[in-house]
Amino acid sequence: MGGRKGWDNAFTAGELYGTVEGSPSYAGALSFMRRKYSRDLDGVDVAVTGIPLDLATTNRPGARFGPRAIRAATPGIAWARPWPWEFDPFDRLAVVDYGDCEFDPGEPESIVPFIQKHIAGILDAGAASLVLGGDHFVTYPVLKAYAERHGPLSLVHFDAHSDTWSEKTRRLDHGTMFYHAVREGLVDDKRSAQIGLR
Repeated sequence: MGGRKGWDNAFTAGELYGTVEGSPSYAGALSFMRRKYSRDLDGVDVAVTGIPLDLATTNRPGARFGPRAIRAATPGIAWARPWPWEFDPFDRLAVVDYGDCEFDPGEPESIVPFIQKHIAGILDAGAASLVLGGDHFVTYPVLKAYAERHGPLSLVHFDAHSDTWSEKTRRLDHGTMFYHAVREGLVDDKRSAQIGLR
């Protein structure tokens, strides 16, 4: 494992591997699991990125604060050893916090292309993305970016709802994105599973 990392590891880290040890959850710069914050993906395996969007939810707003809330919660477990495994994934994977996807909420028609381009940029650099949402809708442009690179994807979806409401219109929201993803060939429904539906 790398040397001891400080509370502000998000901005001061000199390396991509290793775990922050013994830092209080209430102090330090905010990043996912105290990972280095970087837009440089050279040598990076996984880029954690936020999509702070809840314009497509029909029930209640607030999911736009999800990426920030997840980042704020993770310092409390950043130092923990991943029991029962005998290895630390941060010793094996170079993970950075890539920041949030930028888009203009005043131009909703541009949001899907912005998110898709953001994720495609991560994939083009040879990294995988770990996306922090946002409402469920953000999955749709992420799937578009991955399917463009890899073809139809297998999906394992944990939810109480299928998010496959059929719409004869082009309406995209937090409950229709998988309907459109299957119809557009982004997801292979024969090699996918939805778990927890009620």
